[in-house]
Amino acid sequence: MKRIVTILVFCLLSFSAAVFNPLFAQLVQPVKWSGEEEGDSVRLRAVVEPGWHMSILEMGEFMFTQEFKDSFSMTVAKTDLAPIRFNACNDVMCTAPEIWEYESVSPKDDLSAERSVSESGLSGVADLLRIFLLGLLGGLLAIFTPCVWPIIPMTVSFFLKKGGGLKDAVLYGLSIVILYVGLGLLVTILFGASALNDLSTNAVVNIVFFLILVVFALSFFGLFEITLPDSWSTALDNKARSTGGFLSILLMAFTLVIVSFSCTGPIIGTLLVEAAGRSLLAPTMGMLGFAIALALPFSLFAMFPEWLKQAPKSGDWMTSFKVVLAFLELALSLKFLSVADMAYGWGILPRWLFIAIWIVCFLGIGIYLIWDIWSVSTPRKIIRAIVIIPSLAFAFYLVPGLRGAPVKAISAFAPPMEIEGREVFNDYEEGLAYARQTGKPVIIDFTGYGCVNCRKMEAYVLDNDSVKSRLQNYVFIELFVDDKRDGIGDRNSAIQREQFGSNAQPYYVQLDAYGTQVAEPVAFTTDPMEFINWLKY
Repeated sequence: MKRIVTILVFCLLSFSAAVFNPLFAQLVQPVKWSGEEEGDSVRLRAVVEPGWHMSILEMGEFMFTQEFKDSFSMTVAKTDLAPIRFNACNDVMCTAPEIWEYESVSPKDDLSAERSVSESGLSGVADLLRIFLLGLLGGLLAIFTPCVWPIIPMTVSFFLKKGGGLKDAVLYGLSIVILYVGLGLLVTILFGASALNDLSTNAVVNIVFFLILVVFALSFFGLFEITLPDSWSTALDNKARSTGGFLSILLMAFTLVIVSFSCTGPIIGTLLVEAAGRSLLAPTMGMLGFAIALALPFSLFAMFPEWLKQAPKSGDWMTSFKVVLAFLELALSLKFLSVADMAYGWGILPRWLFIAIWIVCFLGIGIYLIWDIWSVSTPRKIIRAIVIIPSLAFAFYLVPGLRGAPVKAISAFAPPMEIEGREVFNDYEEGLAYARQTGKPVIIDFTGYGCVNCRKMEAYVLDNDSVKSRLQNYVFIELFVDDKRDGIGDRNSAIQREQFGSNAQPYYVQLDAYGTQVAEPVAFTTDPMEFINWLKY
């Protein structure tokens, strides 16, 4: 413990010298429109993807007051054809209003349109895959903690002595998967996708998330141990021994969950926080990845018990592993404190300080592992070097961020950076008044302090030199929808919903100097040229 404190102090001093020397809103298209000519009429049809509902906002003289969940169709005379303005919503977000206009198309074009709509759903699939892979990584990390690794040989040996061997061990792994996937389902059922999205952007909840991750980090540093009551694991163990069949194996897996909680709890907590605000399946997919990785060694060692002789023994290396995880937990926790800090305008965690603490954390990992590297075996020296080199390299990569460099690798986590070359207003009416006075066009940026994709777009698009040059022609109005000061966020959110028919961020609207919309709004992109081509001035 003294060594950890010494390292933290050293890192703080190192970073002080540097100072004074000084991460699913996405553009989706869940509605597919098509038209089929029938003599002097056209049959218009819209197919809505499962989980979404569509609203038609404008369609010539036709008025609609209902939502369409699966499909919509109507026959219109060719003389009455008009552009259709519509949008779609699910439990988490609404798309920006879009315009679709019927044009005579060939079957080949219809097929192409159908393919493009199908591909639009890939963004959601990719997000679920990312959460699954994060869960898989979390499960792999959990394996090497002191609460899980020593249990593997004991459990496998127990199954082999019992006579069940391979079959029972595989069922044991399956039981682990069932329990953790059940946890993911429980989180979704209790909160629901909309509530999870609200939680991920709520300032108070972000403070709670920050405190939870800090407590987990301190636990990994060894200040205390988070455990569930021993009576729970004892009761489950006794019940498992007195019960037969699959139920007994399931109870043994439940015992593992409880016994290993002090190590797996922080990882699971971080994973569920990351899944919050994503699709309905995100918590379940995250837990599926975590459980598969955690269950894998139990099944593999049961299939090949001779591997146990070659596996590394429990020892001090597990403590080192937990300390590395503690530094990472500490760094990740700042994201949630930052969201609350910006939402309430406290100003306690400016961007330079956020980056500085990240530098301390990654310097801490490198220095902690270097400290007594000469006393460990050669294989462990190599493993430590694999962690030390990228940790120190990343810490030095972040140093220019103290002077205002973009350090785009952490754009999804850090507070937004100030982008030069823009006249920025945070009040809607004030910005429009200035535009009328100067005759400049307007860009409205609906954003959020807790919006990960907003930070990515700022780093990769708005900070692009060509984009910044074009934005000098505009009055830039930046409206945060989650600003908790004096109802500012509620007013900004109402402007986006009521005047522009959307509630997803990032969301960019382009107006002329008199407040008339001159282009369809755009959402998330990381392509600067796409954004430049959208600009009209």
